Amino acid sequence: MRFATYTANENTFYGVATDDGMIALSPEFPQWPSLYDVVAAGALDQLAAAAQGRQVTHTEFTYEMVMPNARRILCVGVNFPDRNAEYKDGSAQPKYMSLFPRFASGFTGHERNLIRPPENHTLDYEGEVAIVIGKKGRRIPQEQAYDHIAALTLCNEGTIRDWVRHAKFNVTQGKNWDNSGAIGPWLVPFADASQLDDARIVTRVNGEVRQDDTLNRMMFPIRREIEYISTFMTLQPGDIIVTGTPTGAGARFDPPKYLKPGDVVEVEVEGIGTLRNGIEDEVV
Repeated sequence: MRFATYTANENTFYGVATDDGMIALSPEFPQWPSLYDVVAAGALDQLAAAAQGRQVTHTEFTYEMVMPNARRILCVGVNFPDRNAEYKDGSAQPKYMSLFPRFASGFTGHERNLIRPPENHTLDYEGEVAIVIGKKGRRIPQEQAYDHIAALTLCNEGTIRDWVRHAKFNVTQGKNWDNSGAIGPWLVPFADASQLDDARIVTRVNGEVRQDDTLNRMMFPIRREIEYISTFMTLQPGDIIVTGTPTGAGARFDPPKYLKPGDVVEVEVEGIGTLRNGIEDEVV
């Protein structure tokens, strides 16, 4: 089952994405105005049941960021061994993971263009798996971590590279330009460890493979991410953790291969789907 947020006829809906179109479900569940509210209520199963036997309601639609009102999005940086080596600073694997926040306004939906701002053209891609928390928890042990995941989705964690260097201690300003990244296309309910432990993530730019790795090579596996993050903050249903990108981002080429208008970026993970976005310049 694939749960998506989309716009049709100038109205925003959530529902189930099928090969033939969308099945709108949000009108039947006014108590849950968004997919964020559905996840917070632990009600993805109710949506799935409601979709059984239903006909497509929309064949013309536009995808939105899958949880456009997500309250907390936390990203894990430099989480693959080759990615650490890309920095060429001679550092060993760090003891603790790097973390930074992103806000929902920085993301658009599947098949929507990422926006390159006029202030700086170093827009880069980072293909990642994102997990959506479905069960509240604090100090969650690794062996229980997967019990707290409700769903999986994909992220192109677009970055304005020059702006992550504006200050000594953070990258926030380079990571939160409006519509510079994407999350989607949909939520896939989390069923078991096989969806994550050996998953392969591939990022393509204009059909060229730029990133290709498996999640089992992460320096900080997803179980550890949940354990570590929940040590200092209570994870809440609807929280999104963007789990880390492999080597091969555009900034690490010589010369760098930053994104430009007309480019198409695809992030693919079998069993979750493909997140596809074009690039356009911001109109100011």
